[in-house]
Amino acid sequence: MSYLRADAALIRELLPPQARPPADADGLFLLYAVLMRAKGEQVTAADVHDAWAAWMDNRDPGHSAIVPFDELSRATQREDEPYVQAIQAAARVRAQDGS
Repeated sequence: MSYLRADAALIRELLPPQARPPADADGLFLLYAVLMRAKGEQVTAADVHDAWAAWMDNRDPGHSAIVPFDELSRATQREDEPYVQAIQAAARVRAQDGS
């Protein structure tokens, strides 16, 4: 397993129970792993949304939520928070284990 796939698996493990990731989201979690390595605990909901939008653009380019984060409703913006929390938690784990 590559280091990015290991990071993606860790992020998935650390998701709060209320999070419902899309089916076949392995590619999305790889993007989240890149975010974790690039931004660590500084990752934002807008970053998470941008990664999701890039991933979704390949799956459903007409999806109504493929817009800049600031144009989303507050309710839709809040859907990114569990992923922010999981990415930040994974960054803390990786910082502690030195990887």
